Amino acid sequence: MNRWQQRLAALVAASVVFGFARAEAPRYGEELEGFDYPFPVERFEFGSQGQDVSMAFMDVASQRPNGRTVALLHGKNFCAATWEDSIRRLTAAGYRVIAIDQIGFCRSTKPRHYQYTFHQLAANTRALLASRGVDRVTILGHSMGGMLATRFALMYPDMTEQLVVVNPLGLEDWKAEGVPYATVDQNHAGEQKTTYESIKNYQLKYYYNGRWKPEYDRWVAMADGLYWGSGRERVTRNQALASDMIFTQPVIYEFGQIQVPTLLLIGGMDRTAPGANRAPPDVAQRLGHYPALGRRAAKAIAGSTLIEFPELGHSPQVEAPDEFHDALLKGLEGPAAR
Repeated sequence: MNRWQQRLAALVAASVVFGFARAEAPRYGEELEGFDYPFPVERFEFGSQGQDVSMAFMDVASQRPNGRTVALLHGKNFCAATWEDSIRRLTAAGYRVIAIDQIGFCRSTKPRHYQYTFHQLAANTRALLASRGVDRVTILGHSMGGMLATRFALMYPDMTEQLVVVNPLGLEDWKAEGVPYATVDQNHAGEQKTTYESIKNYQLKYYYNGRWKPEYDRWVAMADGLYWGSGRERVTRNQALASDMIFTQPVIYEFGQIQVPTLLLIGGMDRTAPGANRAPPDVAQRLGHYPALGRRAAKAIAGSTLIEFPELGHSPQVEAPDEFHDALLKGLEGPAAR
């Protein structure tokens, strides 16, 4: 067997192995049907952009209520279910928690056509909270959800009791830094290449600093099962539209306008920078330095409080839940919550 025949045989073998792996891996419905959420899922039905849509959420009460409500906003590669540990710890501390799947994500509607803006998602979130009788809320967002939480606080300062962001995207403007624009179609093509292995490798590098724990597998399987499930085309298209929203709608220029108490929780090992993979090397190497970005944001947001986790990555709430939640609960009760 010559070299090319050997290579072909290896590729065929790899394809067969991957095919068996995919056959064994769970596949979920377009709205993540088949994946178990940790608490009962409810739905908020409303009209948006000329169509009927539905937002899934979990509204979890505390047995020892302190009168405060925390709304949890997920990142692009996450779902409301990913907040499971945070929900348990916050409710144990007296908080009512509403964890939301945004339109286009997870258990919520994946529209065939939708103009994704942080303004629209913030308005959707406000409408859902109002439907639950919430008029004051601590808005807590992670990753993309940090950008959304910031937009929410800017749009609805009277409703926002406190803004909390965990390794938020948008602490820098990647386009202004020199990252080339990618069209929605280009993003879609990239999303369709997503595999279990690519999801895990990305999380291993950016979320957990090369240290993997078995409990992380559940979240890889969640994302992979949604990407490869019955709604694959619509799921990947909506993800591409979300990527365009993240890249083209920076919030960094409005940090000085934030009028609410703000708490920043930053994992210092994070190097997440959307688009860095298509940027020139000299641009890519200077992006995503969260220790510097977090400190710069804290200076720009008047009266904000910065808590740093130097040894943690993009998802400190998952990577080191005890350390993270101890800091979060203190931050919720501390000077930032005045």
